[in-house]
Amino acid sequence: MLFTGIAIGTVCAVIAAQRSQRGAGQPQILSARLLGLAWIVAFAALCLAITGLTSSLDYPGLATWLWPAGSGLMVGLIYIAEGAHRRNILHYSLGSWLTLISAAACWFSSPVFFSILAILGGGGYIVGTVLESRRLTDA
Repeated sequence: MLFTGIAIGTVCAVIAAQRSQRGAGQPQILSARLLGLAWIVAFAALCLAITGLTSSLDYPGLATWLWPAGSGLMVGLIYIAEGAHRRNILHYSLGSWLTLISAAACWFSSPVFFSILAILGGGGYIVGTVLESRRLTDA
């Protein structure tokens, strides 16, 4: 099921990227491709870091904390970069929110850690969805 979700998400992302690049010049296309590659690099690095930390510290349970928090950090930082590149304040703000929430959640133990990520991180996406749909209807 996980791989099915990843495959569907990848196909949707590629289609969206191709649509956004129509009519764009070469510099804009290069920037968009580099942002797309940032996702691959960020999560490959995160995988290496988490695998290395859990094995070198001999604490496999650490991955339970590092994957959600690390993923939130990576996604947030890429959203910040994307927002800055595209001059999209909503993406920049959502990225800042996700980055800060993911880092702040690490100060708490379970189940508060997961509740913060779910409620505040998920809430950020809900607010972002509402604001983005309003922005698109106003445009």
